Amino acid sequence: MEHVHLAAEEDDLYSGYNDYNPTFDSEELDNDAGFQQAVRTSHGRRPPMTAKFPGTAIGGRALGTSFGSRMPMASSMGRPMTGAVQDGAARPMTAVRAAGYSSAMTRGSTFDPLGQSKGPAPPLEGKSEDTPDEKVKILEKKVNDLIEESCLAHGLGDLQLSLDRAKEAGRKERALVRQREQSGNADHINLDLTYSVLFNLATQYANNDMYAEALNTYQVIVKNKMFSNAGRLKVNMANIHFKQKNYPKAIKLYRMALDQISNSHKEMRIKIMQNIGVVFIRMGQYSDAITSFEHIMSECPNIKTGFNLILCYYAIGDRERMKKAFQKLICVPLGIDEEDKYIPPNDDTHANLVIEAIKNDKLHQMERERKALAEKFIMTSAKLIAPAIEATFAAGFDWCVDMVKSSQYVELANDLEINKAITYLRQRDFNQVGAVETLKTFEKKDSRVKSAAATNLSFLYFLEKDYDQADRYADLAMTADRYNPAALINKGNTVFVKKDYEKAAEFYKEALRNDSSCTEALYNLGLTYKRLGRLEESLDCFLKLHAILRNSAQVMWQLANLFEMLEDPHQAIEWLMQLITVTPTDPQVLAKLGELYDSEGDKSQAFQYYQESFRYFPSNIDVIEWLGAYYIDTQFCEKAIQYFERATLIQPTQVKWQLMVASCYRRSGNYQKALETYKDIHRKFPENVECLRFLVRLCTDMGMKEVQDYATKLKKVEKMKEIREQRVKSAREGSARGTRREGSASSEVDIKAVSHPEPKHSPLLAQGRDSGHSSHGTSAKGERLSAKMRALPGSNEPYEASSQRDIDASYVDPLGAPMERPKTAAKKRNEEDEFADEELGDDLLPE
Repeated sequence: MEHVHLAAEEDDLYSGYNDYNPTFDSEELDNDAGFQQAVRTSHGRRPPMTAKFPGTAIGGRALGTSFGSRMPMASSMGRPMTGAVQDGAARPMTAVRAAGYSSAMTRGSTFDPLGQSKGPAPPLEGKSEDTPDEKVKILEKKVNDLIEESCLAHGLGDLQLSLDRAKEAGRKERALVRQREQSGNADHINLDLTYSVLFNLATQYANNDMYAEALNTYQVIVKNKMFSNAGRLKVNMANIHFKQKNYPKAIKLYRMALDQISNSHKEMRIKIMQNIGVVFIRMGQYSDAITSFEHIMSECPNIKTGFNLILCYYAIGDRERMKKAFQKLICVPLGIDEEDKYIPPNDDTHANLVIEAIKNDKLHQMERERKALAEKFIMTSAKLIAPAIEATFAAGFDWCVDMVKSSQYVELANDLEINKAITYLRQRDFNQVGAVETLKTFEKKDSRVKSAAATNLSFLYFLEKDYDQADRYADLAMTADRYNPAALINKGNTVFVKKDYEKAAEFYKEALRNDSSCTEALYNLGLTYKRLGRLEESLDCFLKLHAILRNSAQVMWQLANLFEMLEDPHQAIEWLMQLITVTPTDPQVLAKLGELYDSEGDKSQAFQYYQESFRYFPSNIDVIEWLGAYYIDTQFCEKAIQYFERATLIQPTQVKWQLMVASCYRRSGNYQKALETYKDIHRKFPENVECLRFLVRLCTDMGMKEVQDYATKLKKVEKMKEIREQRVKSAREGSARGTRREGSASSEVDIKAVSHPEPKHSPLLAQGRDSGHSSHGTSAKGERLSAKMRALPGSNEPYEASSQRDIDASYVDPLGAPMERPKTAAKKRNEEDEFADEELGDDLLPE
């Protein structure tokens, strides 16, 4: 009973739980060092010594219960028995240790299955970085990180940083190879890492236009037989030779790459063959290019190859093959879904949500871009071959339209017909069987085409100054499509020419609300505010326009002109200085700078710009007059003679230039030359009083006999002049008396007309304001500039007037590819008050 304890007296309920007969402990024999030693040696095979230990093998053992203590029993040689208790502690049992039990559990100990009472676990031993393998791993990680940084820098557009990282990766990789060789692991070199480093370095060299270095690096990769599939990099080498315009070498490398690529990589082979065809086009070998493109169209047709094939046929002038290639082009499958897929059904809410989510996703955007590219190639091809495949371009367009109508691009047929009308316009065929008749056929078609055709008709009639018809078709275009900004601009232009500037401004504002990027509407709105005298609002419009069109010479000129009208010549000069960076050879801009500097009193700067203006355009009378007067003021009369002689050639009927030449000779002391010049002037203009006076003075000073003859002629001319002046004076007095008699009867009517101005706008006031604005901040010489000689637009009219030869300069094709508009601000006017299409930005064809 000494081993029996009551539960109430025990502090540990689990004590004695592990007590059992060690005879049955056979699972821990592998961990018993003594037993294992006995098994491995002959010690365990000795016969038992029964004399010393009498009894059976199990004699002396006491079978213990779970509550009883176990008695140890020695082996045959006195070895402690497996599972025996020594020094009061039982051998640990691993079979139950995981649950937190122990044979050495004593009374009063706490239950701690996780061993938390022993404190925190010791820290892990760090790996030593001094070993060769660890050094190699660290270097490999650094090389991979540098390659990744190089690629990311290239993606962000920092080409120099990407090249620096690629070079550093190359240096680290070479250090890695040396490290492996030193550690004796040269056979374990990472070839994939070496390939990645070299390939990235070559790519970054090519991106930085370092073509020689890139080719050398690619050559290192290609010559190394240990790199598999390195022959494909010859395509990259060929691309570099193509950029260098070394076309024979490019073709050689493309063909070598093609030989090393198996037929299983069909798409890769097609792309290489397409590159070969493009190189042949650059070399002018169209037959060889046709061979490559025809093979591609038979194996794997695509839009770009079909377009290139048409270009080659057009270059060699093969009509029939052009037609066949065009038919193949419009039959190329695009591999995109129909637009009907994105129309949501009304009854399925879940489907509506899905379609709304995918309506503008990346895939749908790619599909739209692919379709737009195909339509662009088809339209360009049709416009290219239409004049070549038939006797007339009209017949060619009709054939293309018929082909397109029978294909998947039915909607392009109408655009082709509009292009047919535009071609008529470019050929100056405005008659009823030409552009007008073609455009009128669209009046009964769907709204989009009808609006485009009406817009073009309005533009056409506007050019012909038939403003009533232009207004009619502008209304028709707006009715068909109220959100068409081109139609609203046309409508505003027709109102503008009627001087209803407030209403014109409203149409331009509506066009901007429909399309905030419509630069023509913003430009016209600025001009309209300028006519209305609202200079600050006009300035805001042109400043916004300048933020969109940074290098527009017209916008910069308008800004300079507005600051001049606002009496801020310094800002005007600043804008003109920006303008000459865009058009450095524009003589009128240079002349305007000279005029502004002259008004500021800076004669030296004014002379510099006037001199430059004269160098680029030596026929501007105002520039010639200023330069001649400048040399006279600075006492260099001999230099002024050449300018006045040029003015005499330009205006031979103006006597003042010849008198200035004679005066320069006289002031410089060359009296004989001055006398000859005055005599020549007298022969051409015998009634010129100033010439006769100088002749009398010179002959008197020189003591010549002709003085009496010239004096007699001078008296006769002066007398005739007095008689003419008296006649003019009497005629004026008579007309003034008649005007006063008529004015007394109509004064009441005049007062009423003045007291009732037109509502919303005052055209006379706006016109007067515009006609007088050019005098702000300018000199007297600037006011004498002839309107017909100016190449820059006057501020009293919309931007610039042009001759009829510039009609087609502002057309925009229906696909939105505008022809090049003239960018210079200097353009001569044929008439001072001519209102033309470009001044209001009338490139009004639909996008």
